[in-house]
Amino acid sequence: MGRISQIDPETAPAAVKAAIWKHIAEGRKITNEKRTLLHNVNAFNAVEVASYALDDDLQALIGKLDSDLFEYAVSVSNDCLVCTTYFARLLREEHGIDPGDFHLTHRQELLMNFGKKLGHTPKEITDEEFEELKQEFIRNGGKDGEPVDEEKAEEIMVVLTAMGAMMVANNYVNDALRVDV
Repeated sequence: MGRISQIDPETAPAAVKAAIWKHIAEGRKITNEKRTLLHNVNAFNAVEVASYALDDDLQALIGKLDSDLFEYAVSVSNDCLVCTTYFARLLREEHGIDPGDFHLTHRQELLMNFGKKLGHTPKEITDEEFEELKQEFIRNGGKDGEPVDEEKAEEIMVVLTAMGAMMVANNYVNDALRVDV
């Protein structure tokens, strides 16, 4: 049972209802975490809305599957039951991937390693690991598979790192408030 009640969209204050309807209009669902965060619209915007904006950027840069694998890796290493459950289901339902039996490309292995370290021990990401992932994007490209230049590769690495940090923030909210799965 969660430590904080979940907002009822039917009886929520006008500002909360507006945030809910805007989120739904963007094609998003209202989850238990969101209904918990909606006790404060700024908290909801900081954790959820910012995460979705970064996730949209990440998907545009490296593709949905690689983004989902990366975010799953962050959640697993950060030991968040809510997000791990969410991404495991997403991998199965949207991508036909069994999280217990991965068959990853080299790039996906690099992404998942980076995500795992970001989620648990970011200071242990070596210069070599960071550079290998960055060079993977330079050689083999982003979402479209076309090689990218140094500047675009750096943008990808910044967005990956920021998205990893947002995943940790989401995971902390879920864990600290004991949001129901």
